[in-house]
Amino acid sequence: MKKKASPLKDSEFRRIFFLRAIGNFLVLSTLFIVAKTFYLPVSEEVRYLYDSVLSNRYIAGEAGMQKEPPKGGLAQLFKSNAVEILVPADPEFSIVIPKIGANARILPNVDASKEEVYLPALQEGVAHTLGTVFPGEKGHIFLFAHSTDYFWNVGSYNAVFYLLYKLEKGDRITLFYKGQRYVYQVIQKTVVNPDEVHYLTRKTTNEFLTLQTCWPPGTTLKRMLVFASRVSD
Repeated sequence: MKKKASPLKDSEFRRIFFLRAIGNFLVLSTLFIVAKTFYLPVSEEVRYLYDSVLSNRYIAGEAGMQKEPPKGGLAQLFKSNAVEILVPADPEFSIVIPKIGANARILPNVDASKEEVYLPALQEGVAHTLGTVFPGEKGHIFLFAHSTDYFWNVGSYNAVFYLLYKLEKGDRITLFYKGQRYVYQVIQKTVVNPDEVHYLTRKTTNEFLTLQTCWPPGTTLKRMLVFASRVSD
């Protein structure tokens, strides 16, 4: 005849309950950190895929207004596909990248060497590096976004540059500065180590634009740089 299992003692019950509670807490904490870190990159990828499947397109509008699209090829595009005009977020200083649907305010003269300065700025928009020039001036414009102190904090910052790696040679980038429109064309992109800062101080007699973001998306392992030169609109 089988013996009945003895009931758990209070001390054993409390120990098992405590261990299960700790285990559940660790699992939920891990899921929360993963979701917080990768939610923005994944959501941007899903949006880009959705737009690609439906052939949705974006164009850069004019500061403060929604302008009718130009005649010709773009007008034909309107007839067949959904096209959204991206009115600049701030006519004083902002960036629009039609290919990836990016539209954000740019904060000027941000010290890229001080975390206590650039991290709060990156929660509001894209940072313009202190010491580099502004649109319309000869020289190097350096903009950066999606930067962080620790990888689990990546989700706390704006996602405007998460899809920067989608840009290819010939793609357009539009900057708006003091109500004026400036167009740049991508000429190259590269991935570098975080300590390769010589790109930030490069010298040029032409109007040259560099965009920087963390790479791969959702991490802080490396930096992706996109280079573009000024072209006529």
